[in-house]
Amino acid sequence: MATTTINTTAPLSTTVSEALKEHYKPQRIKNMVYENNPLLGLMPKYEKFGGENMPIPIIVTGPQRRSADFETAQTNTSTSTVKQFQLTRVKDYSFAAIEHEALKASMNNVDAFVRYATMEIDGAIHALKRSMAVAMYRDGTGSIGTLGADPGEGAALLTLSNAADSSNFEVGMELVCSGTSTGSLRGNFTTASGTAVIAGIDRDLGTVTLSVNTHGDVGSADHLFQKGDAHAGASYKKMRGLEAWVPSSAPASAVFFNVDRTADVTRLGGIRFDGSALPIEEALIGGASQVAREGGTPTHCFMDFDSYANLEKALGSKIVYDRVKSADADVGFDTMTVQGPKGRIQIIPDHNCQPNVAWMLQLDTWSLNTLGSAPQILDADGAGTLLRVHSLDAYECRVGMYGNIACNAPGYNCRIALA
Repeated sequence: MATTTINTTAPLSTTVSEALKEHYKPQRIKNMVYENNPLLGLMPKYEKFGGENMPIPIIVTGPQRRSADFETAQTNTSTSTVKQFQLTRVKDYSFAAIEHEALKASMNNVDAFVRYATMEIDGAIHALKRSMAVAMYRDGTGSIGTLGADPGEGAALLTLSNAADSSNFEVGMELVCSGTSTGSLRGNFTTASGTAVIAGIDRDLGTVTLSVNTHGDVGSADHLFQKGDAHAGASYKKMRGLEAWVPSSAPASAVFFNVDRTADVTRLGGIRFDGSALPIEEALIGGASQVAREGGTPTHCFMDFDSYANLEKALGSKIVYDRVKSADADVGFDTMTVQGPKGRIQIIPDHNCQPNVAWMLQLDTWSLNTLGSAPQILDADGAGTLLRVHSLDAYECRVGMYGNIACNAPGYNCRIALA
């Protein structure tokens, strides 16, 4: 980090805040956020999502006024069928706290304090970017994993149904639990009063150890959420990601952004391809072929690292490697390239992706729509990067995002179930 020039006439908190503001320029934050998060880095961005909502129109079908008979075609009253998703924003926040004592102790060495402060603020930005990156693949309910076994009465050890989901959990995270992804939270998640905080994680075994013991009502297949993220009634607190726009089963009549998708479950709810009984390379070609059949041009395919490794082994000497670059930041991602029915497809591993799922996407049909950059340091009031905490002898930095994901052609995208 470059040496910070100290303004001796300004309060120290102002000097430090100015140094931090210089350090956290919007482009630098984007580089930090998009690195190692391929879908987040590559998805097209729109940062002027103002107003109450954003209409996303989709032409389901054109007018069907045709016939081999002139009179029949002319008298047909068919018109274009157009649906319009009404996209709304969700919010997500992360905080960094810096004690006032540390600030005062650095009066003669602002650079040392800035290094300490950036460690905390970088951590807050990292927490929010992980929240965003994981949510981009999920359905918006806030579920980040399910239990693979009943922990039993008075147990502190939780075993996840898929060990790979352990990457979604961190020590110190506060958890809540529900029987389903959209059900009411279990008020008796633990045997003790207070919050269930993660005290330890074994990522190889896929286990999470809590600070308190679980209650006997908690069972296998229960969903886990970070506190504050869980779906509440008709309110989705997290971004509606790929799993919401192209769900694992055909969408039912429930309204999705003001649209009943049963009118055409493929064009309004995407394509589902079951490749779980096929070799991975055949599953991908099968999914890409279905997208092409529906008129789409698949350009990118995202999957978890285990699936990527399986594909790499299956292709052997036929592998063609490539690299793609984000249009929004100075970051890039290594890929494998396979030939699809409409051209080359970039295969990209992403640790945020659900296990055993591949997302075959026409990426230009997707967008991350936000009010300003995402994430951003919340300092629009001009108070600076550091804000005084009224109830503590400390300052805090607030990081947030306001936005959601949209797709203007779900039928050009496919969710592929892998073995």
